Amino acid sequence: MYFLLAFIVPMVVGFWAQHRVKSTFARNLEVPVANGMTGAQVARRILDANGLQEVPVEETPGSLSDHYDPRNRSVHLSPEVFRGVSVASTAVGAHEVGHAIQHAQAYAFFRFRSAMFPAVQFASNIWLLFLIGGFILNALGLVYIGIALYAIAVLFQIVTLPVEFDASKRAKAQLSDMGFVAANEGEGVKSVLTAAAWTYVAAALAAVAMLLYYLSMLQSR
Repeated sequence: MYFLLAFIVPMVVGFWAQHRVKSTFARNLEVPVANGMTGAQVARRILDANGLQEVPVEETPGSLSDHYDPRNRSVHLSPEVFRGVSVASTAVGAHEVGHAIQHAQAYAFFRFRSAMFPAVQFASNIWLLFLIGGFILNALGLVYIGIALYAIAVLFQIVTLPVEFDASKRAKAQLSDMGFVAANEGEGVKSVLTAAAWTYVAAALAAVAMLLYYLSMLQSR
């Protein structure tokens, strides 16, 4: 029974979240914004208004590949967002700038998540080897190490949630305060950002469910 909860439910939620974000993004990508600005222009204007003139806005290949890189303090937007003049491109461009503002203002969860990243990279590459090796060799110590390493990755997923929700909150506030979104466009911006947030919720749910499943396996031994 717990197998179903640990695998099937998160998988279904994950597929639903991915479908929702793609369909919501595609739908609002077809809705033009009254201000006539591209996602890149919106991002640039918000950055400049917040004293972040040194942060570049660059085009990156791929669909839904938008992100903020804290290592070189740069905003990267997919072609459909970078060049798009739509509700979706406005929402996504503003969201990624929200991360740049978090970085500049030393937002606590953003700093914690960034500090965790090297450890998460290491843990993500090696935890499964410890877990499988521990079960094969019947070495409980290795299993504990594997689960502990996986727990670091789970914590990263959990910490990502407030970072993403806060970036969306900042995006909506900036768009409203600077008058980039008309009254009838606000709901579209909200739906794009909410749909995107659900992908992170689904990822965190799946990670927590798997961690609980591995812990339950230990209890049964």
